[in-house]
Amino acid sequence: MGSRSELQVGFYSDKCPFAEATVEAAVVDAAVVNPRVAPILLRLHFHDCFVEGCDGSILITTGVQDAEISASAHQGVMGFDVIAKAKAAIEAQCPGVVSCADIVAIAARDAVALAGGPTYEVETGRRDGRLSSANMAWRMPQFHDSVHTLRLKFFEKGLTEADLVLLSGGAHTIGTTACFFVRDRLYAFMGTNTSDPTISPALLPSLERQCPKDGSPMDRLLLDQVTGERFDVQSLINIKNGLSVLPSDSILYDNNITKSVVDFYSVDKSSFAEDFAVAMIKMGRIDVNTGTEGEIRQVCETVNPMFLLYLQSAE
Repeated sequence: MGSRSELQVGFYSDKCPFAEATVEAAVVDAAVVNPRVAPILLRLHFHDCFVEGCDGSILITTGVQDAEISASAHQGVMGFDVIAKAKAAIEAQCPGVVSCADIVAIAARDAVALAGGPTYEVETGRRDGRLSSANMAWRMPQFHDSVHTLRLKFFEKGLTEADLVLLSGGAHTIGTTACFFVRDRLYAFMGTNTSDPTISPALLPSLERQCPKDGSPMDRLLLDQVTGERFDVQSLINIKNGLSVLPSDSILYDNNITKSVVDFYSVDKSSFAEDFAVAMIKMGRIDVNTGTEGEIRQVCETVNPMFLLYLQSAE
């Protein structure tokens, strides 16, 4: 895989000067139709980077069997239409120049800014991966992981406990989740018939109303029940106060190291946005393809025709 040093801000300045503006326009247009687009694109970037690196492989849905997106760990990941629209517009300007992986990274940055979060410069120069398999997603962080497992999965990607808190609990300042992911916390915690005792009594009745025991597992609720429509540090304050929704967020207060990070941002709120941006940049460097590695896919949903023919001939 390529070195992060081969990424650079403004990689397309000469080759495709309007690339980033084109992605931003696609994100803004999508937000008009779907106000949830910001957390959707943020999650898409996270899921792409944590499986085989930030290579756009999660976008590959045709021409392969058991595509990466079919993995259970990617359940509910969306945003492909926004990336496809941006890619098509860029290809009309600069064919074969801008990777799908870079478009995902730029779109996530623009989505965060659109939700009131920090603006930051995205390093670009990634090339697209050619492989897509559900089996590759087995080390994806999941909602039921212990804090020990989450730490290990982040360490494997060169990320710290602070990055874990920022990119997991902190990123949940915006967006929604399905009741499927919280039902055990409410009705069968640790195999019992009771709720998670760390859930604040002030929050529990509301969660039970939004996700009744006999309700649809696909009903959705805000990840941040206090200021869920705005990008801020509230999701970390929620963890401290027993007001977090997902189990993978609440357990960040069970470990001394991650607890100290949560406590820090709960007090020093001004540092959250800046440090979140730094963590996003750091995540965007995970196992990237650069130089002559990978390819620049013509269409994000499939590898380029010549490589696809090679794969088919090898079967």
